[in-house]
Amino acid sequence: MPRIAESKSTPVLEVNDVRRHYSQRKKHVTTDGRVIKHGIIRSVGGVSLNVNEGEVVGIIGESGCGKSTLGRLLVRLEPPTSGTIIINGHNAEELIRTDRLKFRRTVQMIFQNPYDAFDLRFTLEKIFLDTLKLHNIGKSNSERKGIIIERMKSIGLLPAESFLERFPHELSGGQLQRISILRSMMLEPSVVVADEPVSMLDVSIRADIINMLYNTAKEQNTALVFISHDISTTRYISDRIAVMYLGQIVELGYADEVATDPKHPYTKALISNCASVDPREKYNPIRLPGEPPTPIDIPIGCTFSPRCPMATAECSMKEQELRELADGRFVRCAKA
Repeated sequence: MPRIAESKSTPVLEVNDVRRHYSQRKKHVTTDGRVIKHGIIRSVGGVSLNVNEGEVVGIIGESGCGKSTLGRLLVRLEPPTSGTIIINGHNAEELIRTDRLKFRRTVQMIFQNPYDAFDLRFTLEKIFLDTLKLHNIGKSNSERKGIIIERMKSIGLLPAESFLERFPHELSGGQLQRISILRSMMLEPSVVVADEPVSMLDVSIRADIINMLYNTAKEQNTALVFISHDISTTRYISDRIAVMYLGQIVELGYADEVATDPKHPYTKALISNCASVDPREKYNPIRLPGEPPTPIDIPIGCTFSPRCPMATAECSMKEQELRELADGRFVRCAKA
C-alpha cells in the first residue's frame, strides 16, 4: 500500500487532551495490598491526536489500555470527562447538540462484531433504505435501491439483488462486515472509527476486508481511525501508528518507523512479541515484569516505570510528556 505524508492542512479530526473517567462502585485491592474504596477509573488519561483527510491512523495497545474507550468517545457514544474533539473545525459537543443527525452522518463507527450492528428483524434492503431515507439520500426508494445495488456490486457481493432479500443472520461474518463497512461509507462520512473490525473474522478473508476498508477510505478522503491489538495488520493499513498504554499515547509516528524502529520501551516490548512468519528469523521477545497497573491505581510519575527495564528513580517521580524527537516521532519517555 502507498504511504502518504502527513498533510499540512487543517486536520479533519482533532483530539485535544481528551479524558474519560468513571466512578468506582466496588472496592479494589491493589497489587501491594491497599484497598481503594472510592477510586476513579482513568480509562483515557489525556489523549491528543490529529487525523488528516484521507489518512489512516492506527491505535494499538494491549487489552485494557483504553483504545476502544477512545473510539467510543470519538463517535460520541460516550461523552468525555474533559478535553475537546474537533470535527472539520467544529466542536463535536456543539455539533451533536445543534444537529445530531448531521453529526452521525459525519462520524461513523465500524464495530468488532457485525452481528451486533444490525437489527436482525429486518432484511438488508430495509436496513439500507431506512439509512438512506433518514439522511435524505435519494429522491425515492427506487433510486435508493439503485444506489445500494451499485455499491454492493462494487464490493463484490453478487448478485446484489439476492443479498438485499436476506436477513443479517443469513450472511457469513465476512459478508456482514462488508455490509457494515458499506453502510458506514455510503454516507460519505468525514471520520470513520473502526474498532477491531477483522478480529472476529477468519484469517483467510481478513486481507480482503482490510483492503476494502483502506481503498474506500482513500477514495472518499475519509479520516480513518483503525483500532486493533494486531500489530502487523495495523502496520499494513496505517499511515501513522499511535501506541497506547494505560490510557495515554506513549509513541506516535509513521507506521513503518514505529514497527521497525520503536523508541519507547513499551513499544519495543510490544513489537518484540510479534513473531515473524519466517521460521529462520531470530525471535527475541522482551518479557516485562509484573502485571499492567489498573486504571484505578495509576502509578506516580511515568505510568510505565514499574515495568520498564530502563526506568530510574527519576521516572517514578516525574510524569512524562509526549515530546517530539528529531525524526518527527512523538515519544512519552525521557530515555528515548
